[in-house]
Amino acid sequence: MRLKGLTIFLTGGAGFIGSAVARHLLRNSHARVVNIDKLTYAANLDSLPGATENLNYAFEPQCICDAPGLRRLFEHYQPDAVLNLAAESHVDRSIDGPGEFIQTNIVGTFTLLQEALRYWRALPPDKRARFRFQHISTDEVFGSLGKDGFFTESTPYSPNSPYSASKASSDHLVRAWHETYELPTLVTNCSNNYGPYHFPEKLIPHMIIKGLAREQLPVYGDGQNVRDWIYVEDHAKALTLVLEHGVVGETYNIGGRNERTNLHVVESICDLLDEVSPGRDGPRRNLITFVADRPGHDRRYAIDASKLERDLGWRAEETFETGIRKTVHWYVEEQPWWRAIMERGYQAKRVGLTP
Repeated sequence: MRLKGLTIFLTGGAGFIGSAVARHLLRNSHARVVNIDKLTYAANLDSLPGATENLNYAFEPQCICDAPGLRRLFEHYQPDAVLNLAAESHVDRSIDGPGEFIQTNIVGTFTLLQEALRYWRALPPDKRARFRFQHISTDEVFGSLGKDGFFTESTPYSPNSPYSASKASSDHLVRAWHETYELPTLVTNCSNNYGPYHFPEKLIPHMIIKGLAREQLPVYGDGQNVRDWIYVEDHAKALTLVLEHGVVGETYNIGGRNERTNLHVVESICDLLDEVSPGRDGPRRNLITFVADRPGHDRRYAIDASKLERDLGWRAEETFETGIRKTVHWYVEEQPWWRAIMERGYQAKRVGLTP
């Protein structure tokens, strides 16, 4: 990596994708990682084992909506780059309570951009030329696909949930700050992530945990909604590559080329759990039930990552089959991590039913 000696602000570094990026950087580079996270319900510093003993790591409990607090951090650490992963991201929660999504994803990104711009403008020429502001977004900003086609970097935005609308807004802000103020920005839009340290409210960990307990496995609608899945460590490597080699002002789509229906995902989890934790009550596929669909549920997402593959030489290392096997085994072997979340009061109940 070309990041040796650099200081990187990683917002949302205690979240699922953010912690994977932090682990990757601390393990594979000599960059200094400053984890900026206000520690919402989904954040977990236990997702960063060994980080506090690493001399290249620092943690700052800071909300990205707090301009004075951010200004203090910029002045103190003098970063060379910002990786913005701080976001509210659960679609169901955005249906019930969109306000938090507007505040964090839009106002927070605006505040972070403003403070980054203030800091960047005061830098000496060599540090100005090196500085990058990288914003991590989602394929959900593009809306829903039919049976054919893929999202590319030029696909028009068409968000359908409060979550995706807030992320689309933040993407537009980042583009505007580059075009208007020349802030050196990069944007990435990724497909569905999965892997270790994923908060239990999301589909894959939710189904693994319920499957281990032999509880009902609720699948929305007919289960035929399609998502493109990427193993979180592949995503972390892609983000680092974009930071190192991406062209300022460009957007890069990151996807695993692993389209699967939600029902296929749940069935795969059932079969793997039957392998590693067999029981006497029959196959876990018998636990699958179909429940009322999510309001505005997008039918299909699929990412075309050709630009990233062609221009920067990135390739996803995990197929869905290898990645989901690793993920199921991790949740079986690392039960103390997710059981601690349950013991803190998290309840795996359905939200997002109110249209």
